[in-house]
Amino acid sequence: MENILSVTKLRKEYPGFHLEMTFQMPQGCIMGLVGANGAGKSTVMRLLLGLAKPDGGELEILGCRDLNRQPALREEIGVVFDECSFPESLCPNQIASVLGKIHPRWDGPWFRELLKRLDLPETKAIKDFSRGMKMKLSIAAAMGHRPRLLLLDEPTSGLDPIVRGEVLDLFLDFIQEEDHGVLLSSHITSDLEKVADYITFVNKGKTLLTEEKDTLVETYGILKGPAARIGEVAPGDAIGLTQTGHGFEGLVRNKTAAAEKYPDLIVDRANLEEIILYLVREGREKK
Repeated sequence: MENILSVTKLRKEYPGFHLEMTFQMPQGCIMGLVGANGAGKSTVMRLLLGLAKPDGGELEILGCRDLNRQPALREEIGVVFDECSFPESLCPNQIASVLGKIHPRWDGPWFRELLKRLDLPETKAIKDFSRGMKMKLSIAAAMGHRPRLLLLDEPTSGLDPIVRGEVLDLFLDFIQEEDHGVLLSSHITSDLEKVADYITFVNKGKTLLTEEKDTLVETYGILKGPAARIGEVAPGDAIGLTQTGHGFEGLVRNKTAAAEKYPDLIVDRANLEEIILYLVREGREKK
């Protein structure tokens, strides 16, 4: 399977912050980009879009290593940030008229189909839209020129579950085309558990892990037991091992192996949020 996106030791230096990322995203998939605020997710997006110049490393997007030298390739990319950037006095029909003059491949009927699917009025001013409606409009506009790659920075943040579900279904339909891909930055791990094929976790500017989502949730687990038995857990067997009000718990990287080694303790399935929280805790403990 070919990669639609490849990042190798991509570096960016800012005062007090150093980014160095490595990950590959295959075609036909959704990759979740996760990490705490300030971890480097938005910096990665800016580097991918050519809005910031890298200080080292390699970046290949849609087979190209320099988007600024191939401006036509930008037609293959749709972008959504966490805020709607359109003038609020305009309506979706007017937005379509403007974008049709910018994008050579703008598909007006397709855009109107997206508006209908997302239940957006064509002639209502954006200033009268809810946050959810504005985000849905941003997504429809990003897809209106039929790109191959969507770069999405927190597109579901602050949206209610129904609207999030509509948006996630749209992304799943988008990647039915095998040469398409979605890089989705999000804090909402439940969304990523529903739609992501891969997870890349960035922590303090570093790639902490990049893995298939199903492998993560099927392999990792939460080891639990009575507080009096915490001393039975060998050092290094559990990440973030701590006592709780009901006993102790910690993250294990292989729940099957942990269950065999500690048959009298409990090993539960770990969800994506728990995996990330424990890995962040591990990073803090190593400082």
